Amino acid sequence: MTDTVLTINNIKKSYGDNLILNGLSLDVHKGEVIVIIGPSGCGKSTLLRCINALEPIQGGEIRLDGELIDGNSRNIAQIRQKIGMVFQNYELFPHKTVLQNIILAPMKVQKRSKDEVTEEAEQLLERVGLLDKKDSYPRQLSGGQKQRVAIVRALCMHPEIVLFDEVTAALDPEMVREVLDTMLELAKNGSTMLIVTHEMNFARAIADRVFFLDGGGIVEEGDPENFFTHPKTERAQNFLQTFEYESVKHHDNEY
Repeated sequence: MTDTVLTINNIKKSYGDNLILNGLSLDVHKGEVIVIIGPSGCGKSTLLRCINALEPIQGGEIRLDGELIDGNSRNIAQIRQKIGMVFQNYELFPHKTVLQNIILAPMKVQKRSKDEVTEEAEQLLERVGLLDKKDSYPRQLSGGQKQRVAIVRALCMHPEIVLFDEVTAALDPEMVREVLDTMLELAKNGSTMLIVTHEMNFARAIADRVFFLDGGGIVEEGDPENFFTHPKTERAQNFLQTFEYESVKHHDNEY
């Protein structure tokens, strides 16, 4: 994987006097799956929003395929078409069916024909097990189904990279697995993804590289096996220990 899709160079992001990202840099290569983890409030979701120019940065630069991402540039709409974004709360139009939600942007933004987009949308829905829901409305779907529709909607735009922002955080536990399985399938098929998640087992299973954020920067990075088995920094060690639970039950003969 040598083709760099996304370059983030020394970016800074503040809200007033509150510094969220402080000189953060990383590259994402074609077909690579990057997982970003870290404590709440460390800037994970903010980073994704900066990549998509939903938030302005105060320093550094972000480039997609060599093109500068700037919310004020004339070609920002064209650049955003190359960046898929799947949010925690789905962002589906409640008054449109599943199929209508998926085909709207490719038809309106990319000016593709309805027949072409509908055929692709139905193929993708079948791939995630939701073809029978194409005429349903979001209110008729479970949380996991809605999130899979949101993923299909992003894929139908043919993005260079897909950003996933805590996409399982709002789901009941039994719905989490169906969404994670969909994302694992995308990874196997070579999709380039940047994933923010608190699902540590999933991160270990899907990531090519893991980045641990804290204090506005990257504290540690590495391949998932080494990161989760032998974290190098004390901060990462302490963070990962919060996901470990020891039994508090004792047998009578242990007293």
